[in-house]
Amino acid sequence: MPTSWWIGFNALVLFLLALDLGIFNRKPHAVSVKEALGWSAVWITLAVGFGLWIGQAMGRQAMLEFYAGYLVEQALSVDNLFVFILVFGYFRIPQELQHRVLFWGILGALLMRGAMIGAGAVLLAKFHWIIYLFGAFLIYTGFKMAFGGENEIEPEQNPVIRLVRRFMPLTTKFHGDKFFVREALEPGGVVKLVATPLFVVLALVETTDVVFAVDSIPAIFGVTRNPFLVYTSNVFAILGLRSMYFVLANIIGKFHLLKYGLSIVLAFVGAKMLLSEIQPISIGVSLGLVAGVLIGSVVLSLLIPPKGETPTEH
Repeated sequence: MPTSWWIGFNALVLFLLALDLGIFNRKPHAVSVKEALGWSAVWITLAVGFGLWIGQAMGRQAMLEFYAGYLVEQALSVDNLFVFILVFGYFRIPQELQHRVLFWGILGALLMRGAMIGAGAVLLAKFHWIIYLFGAFLIYTGFKMAFGGENEIEPEQNPVIRLVRRFMPLTTKFHGDKFFVREALEPGGVVKLVATPLFVVLALVETTDVVFAVDSIPAIFGVTRNPFLVYTSNVFAILGLRSMYFVLANIIGKFHLLKYGLSIVLAFVGAKMLLSEIQPISIGVSLGLVAGVLIGSVVLSLLIPPKGETPTEH
């Protein structure tokens, strides 16, 4: 890809983020569902428009690969939302401060995923056999997601949180939207720079995203090998994650069958990687299957109540 495309795309992303935090969300506030729906529409529209531009500049095949990658990443990011809900609830983060944590958390995620995508592209270019390793890993991950049971996440046991608390003085009080403040932790004590609970939560959000990226980065390489398409589809999915959180925070628990849909998607992408040299699967088929599985799992979640519950009668 021309270097100008990379520079132009990253400049666009930085401009959008600056516009988001510097103008539209300059003052901390609780994000309403209406506002979140509006921002979700903005990010989805931008992704669709960018995909159309890809189609004009690189052809229909590249456009379909971008959309498939975007859909896969958007679906897999749902797991991140469960973690956000748990962490914000555990640390009792006020609603008006959640957007700021997500903003900086996602900015960090963009940098880390960019590095991981670059490393993955280099490895695939030099060692083609890694594609089979990625494929087997995704099938295993899909199987584990479907049949591995529910894993309880305990924020206090996170090693990064322990590290922060070991090397950085912490205050238990919130200080608006600040991550660091200067204060004395004891009456009459020395005033020093200390981290607020908001920074602890930010550190946890960043590290858990790395864990999820271990699944999502190989998955998107199963859809397209073009580093520019991998990167841009990943970025658009992450950019829309904050607004998606505020839309789905109160209803995401209703999609109890979605994890099975995600597991099928992971296993399918893994199989696609393993069969890439024997029986290639067209990107059109891949896009249709991924979309169908995800929509089907959401619809079935709404139609079939979880075990132990009965359908609500109207």
